[in-house]
Amino acid sequence: MAELVVKATRESFGEALCELAKTNKDIVVLDADLAAATKTSIFKKEYPDRFFDCGIAEGNMMGVAAGLASCGKIPFAASFAMFATGRAFEQIRNSIAYPKLNVKIAGSHAGISTGEDGATHQCLEDIAIMRAIPNMTVINPADHYEMLGAVKAALELDGPVYLRLGRLAVPSVNNNDDYKFELGKGVTLRDGDDVTIVATGLVVREAVLAADELKKEGINARVINIHTIKPIDEDILIKAAKETGKIITFEEHNVIGGLGDAVASVVSQKCPVLLKKCGVQDKFGYSGPAKELLEIFGFTAPGIVKEVKSFLA
Repeated sequence: MAELVVKATRESFGEALCELAKTNKDIVVLDADLAAATKTSIFKKEYPDRFFDCGIAEGNMMGVAAGLASCGKIPFAASFAMFATGRAFEQIRNSIAYPKLNVKIAGSHAGISTGEDGATHQCLEDIAIMRAIPNMTVINPADHYEMLGAVKAALELDGPVYLRLGRLAVPSVNNNDDYKFELGKGVTLRDGDDVTIVATGLVVREAVLAADELKKEGINARVINIHTIKPIDEDILIKAAKETGKIITFEEHNVIGGLGDAVASVVSQKCPVLLKKCGVQDKFGYSGPAKELLEIFGFTAPGIVKEVKSFLA
């Protein structure tokens, strides 16, 4: 088994950029005066001549990224998810996605696990915003290993990509030695035929722990990790729908427009089954310790166990 790593995916992102930049001279990194937080500072230290601090001006940063991409560079533009996707929406849509330029957008500090920064910074809408933009690929890695693979896959894909980064350090779940990240492919982490739990991001590990607890009570839950939300793996979802008959989704995001809606769209058209969406129920977060907020919003194993048992009942 690979080493258990407890690390925030934003840090894994910074490390991946540095490693890939050793052999790819076209990688450049842009940040909006948040390099210490997004961990692009790791890249800045190693490659200062390929790093550009655009200041607190995300819209302008995306325009600069578009220009660099049009000249053959591969820009990674990073900021907090709230500002990267919210403040710069128009520039992403019209200057990057419309001409299908090769820009990679990194949204850090997404979800309620941003913690004490509170509702203004706890972006719960970024997946929905990015999913709605044509030509955009949306990836939400669950842990260190998945982020390393996701950054490499984003680099190899010719076109715009949105990468969701987390603030909170989380234990890795993809510790198998043969782990391989495949863009657009879901991963079955636990087998079961009573119900399917579909999760994304940091909730994935908690879903696995929840499935192990449920098994002790005689409930065999299948757990699917959906790291690529667009394009989503339809085959794995249809197979799960046919074989378990019930699907429950978990995401550290608004239930409107995120993973749950993406899964529901596939299942309702291809294999209708009973489905429940669990996440932030169309409201803002609030300031507090990240781990406590995750418990309050039901994103820990006990909360998932409770929701699954209620769903089955």
